[in-house]
Amino acid sequence: MSLYPTRTLLRHVGALTLAVACLFCGSVQADEPGTRLQMAKQLKMEPTFLERASNGANMAVDLALDLVGVRYRRGGSSPETGFDCSGFVSHVFKSMGTILPRSAREMSKNSEVIRKSELQPGDLVFFNTMRRAFSHVGIYLGNNQFVHSPASGGEVRIDDLREKYWGKRFNGARRVNAE
Repeated sequence: MSLYPTRTLLRHVGALTLAVACLFCGSVQADEPGTRLQMAKQLKMEPTFLERASNGANMAVDLALDLVGVRYRRGGSSPETGFDCSGFVSHVFKSMGTILPRSAREMSKNSEVIRKSELQPGDLVFFNTMRRAFSHVGIYLGNNQFVHSPASGGEVRIDDLREKYWGKRFNGARRVNAE
């Protein structure tokens, strides 16, 4: 199953939820399909911590998916010149206002350790691809999918954690506590 139809379905469900809320709360106006966070702002309600965290994770996923197809470049950290794995992840989080260390290894040390079973969209996934722990990093999308900038000659793409190559090299998962 592809991730894209799921994202489209979730956006439609969000729009339907907002539309129903608008019917019951006549004062709420919806310019475009929105999230619970946008609805809370319109209703002058403070979003919960969970809603803010979820919104940040969704933003990380959306920003990462917008960069699919950007070419790999060792040491690269911008869409114009290309990305290596940690440059890609750093760029996504920097776009959200969160500064991460530049290397995958340092990212692993400066984020919260989580179990593979606890993975949520926006979490970081790490791999041993160069005969050393935490030598590669990507952003988890959900449904065992992750987005990353894999190697020379490649480009930012989506892969599956269950693929034999990635499964054998999985090092762990981390959660970034973005402010």
